[in-house]
Amino acid sequence: MPRVSEAHLAARRRQIIDAAARCFVRNGFHQTSMQDVIKEADLSVGAFYRYFKSKNELITAIAGEKISAVTGLLDGLLALDPMPPIPEILDRLLGIIDDAAAEDGTIRIAVQVWGEAVHDPELGALVAEIYGRVRERATATAEKALATGQLPPDADVDGAGAALFGLVQGYILQKILLGGIDRRTYVSGVRTLLS
Repeated sequence: MPRVSEAHLAARRRQIIDAAARCFVRNGFHQTSMQDVIKEADLSVGAFYRYFKSKNELITAIAGEKISAVTGLLDGLLALDPMPPIPEILDRLLGIIDDAAAEDGTIRIAVQVWGEAVHDPELGALVAEIYGRVRERATATAEKALATGQLPPDADVDGAGAALFGLVQGYILQKILLGGIDRRTYVSGVRTLLS
C-alpha cells in the first residue's frame, strides 16, 4: 500500500477544517453534528476520524489558526522598536477580526464557543488555554507600553493587558450581536478613553 504524502494529509485536514467551519457558521456549533461535518467534507467516516475525533478537536484547530494570526501580529508588533501606540495595535488586531468576518464568517464561531465553554468543562479548558495566549501577549504589550512611557508609571500592566484583551472581545461581541460597529469609530473611542 503506497504511503500518503504529507501534502495529501495536510490537504485532507484543511478540507475537514473548512467543512467544519462552514457547518458551524451555517448551523451553529451546538446544532452541528459530526455527521454533518463528515457529509460537508464529502469523506467517509473512517477517513474523517483519522484526523479528528470530536467537535472540540475541530474547534481547537479552527480557533488555533485564528488565534495564531492574532498572536503572530502581536509578537511582530512587540518586536518593533519603538512599539506602535496601543490604539494602533488595537486597530490592527480588529483588522484581523474584520477580515475574518468578511472572509468566511468564522468570527461568529468564537461567540458560539464562548457560550458553549461555560457548560462544557473540556471545551472551557481549551478556550482558556487558547485565549490565554492572547491575553499573555496583551499583558506583554502593556508592559512594553509602560516601559516606553505610553502608560502612566503607576499603571497596572496585568489590568491593562486584561482590558486590552477585553476590548478585542467587546468588539467581536458588538460586531456579531449588534452589528453596525465601525472599527475606526471604535478605535477613536479607545483613543478618547486613553487621553
